[in-house]
Amino acid sequence: MAIPEPTFTIGIEEEYLLVDKETRDLAPEQPPALLAKAEEALRGQVSPEFLRSQIEVGTHVCRSVQEARDQLVELRSTIGAISGEFGLAPIAASTHPFASWESQHHTDKERYNVIARDLQHVGRRLLICGMHVHVGIEDDDLRIDLLGQAPYFLPHLLALSTSSPFWQGVQTGLKSYRLSIFDELPRTGLPHKFSSYSEYERTIELLVSAGLIEDASKLWWDMRPSARFPTLEMRITDVCPRIDDAVAIAALYLCILRLLYRLRRENKRWRHYPPFLIRENRWRAQRYGIEKGMVDFGKGAVVPFSDLMEELFELVAEDAAHFDCSAEIAHVRTILQRGTSADRQLARYEEAKALGGTEHAALIAVVDELVEETQMSPAEKA
Repeated sequence: MAIPEPTFTIGIEEEYLLVDKETRDLAPEQPPALLAKAEEALRGQVSPEFLRSQIEVGTHVCRSVQEARDQLVELRSTIGAISGEFGLAPIAASTHPFASWESQHHTDKERYNVIARDLQHVGRRLLICGMHVHVGIEDDDLRIDLLGQAPYFLPHLLALSTSSPFWQGVQTGLKSYRLSIFDELPRTGLPHKFSSYSEYERTIELLVSAGLIEDASKLWWDMRPSARFPTLEMRITDVCPRIDDAVAIAALYLCILRLLYRLRRENKRWRHYPPFLIRENRWRAQRYGIEKGMVDFGKGAVVPFSDLMEELFELVAEDAAHFDCSAEIAHVRTILQRGTSADRQLARYEEAKALGGTEHAALIAVVDELVEETQMSPAEKA
């Protein structure tokens, strides 16, 4: 029996760090009035995050990539304007260049209190932000089937999004240090491959009945079936300062899922590769971003990342046309040409150092650039 085509709705969640405009350090205590004002302006689309120096926004369920982009523009603009009234500014980066996690405090909310108590020191280090993309896949078994095939592409999405090269004032040598912090948590990494939705349900029920988790929202895989919605939620990516980059990555994820659905419709599947091979590319994305290439498993060789992406562009061209997001997919080439946020942060740091700045002054320059990019240029808002 043929499975009806999913709605392929899309929703995007972004987490931001709030920086003090004077010191450029994080604001350890978010003014209560800030969140209250944001909630009034963005009803149901803004919420506190684990740390008080963070804030999260999310689009509504969107029927197109353009609709999701329009909502992100509104969300970012509103958070930026309201934060500015309190001397703060949001940055859409996955780590702050020099802030200390030891100075942060978690939000006093039952869920976060439980997480802090459970994770202990590992949890206290979670000074990281990400971008999550939901795509509507209503059929339960199809959702699980695609969950088993899509992880091949997760390293590609991570590489394009990297925005966390610094940690507590240190160049980490990684383009996504966020993932190193996040991987210290339990139930992270690539998702397990399930044979059916019922197997997935039984697995969750076992963990819940054993008292290990309250529900499936405590699965922090790179990609997961949402615990609240009939969606596949992609979670591996860093958050992107430039909104066009964020939307392009979200559009690419959407097209990848439809590509896999089309294969399923034709009784085909994406070739299965052992998870340890995919983890190799995951590490290369984390370490190098788009710079050093990834393993082409068919060739058994590391090839330029741009070559892999050109092959992917061909594969999803039909899907990009279907969703009217060919321009967003084409923007991925812009990311390849000018680099990711991690590349720009490192270049800005070296530039400031070359001009005679101190280490701290160079990091300040990186923060300033992140603030500017998050606030968006007039072209990006248009």
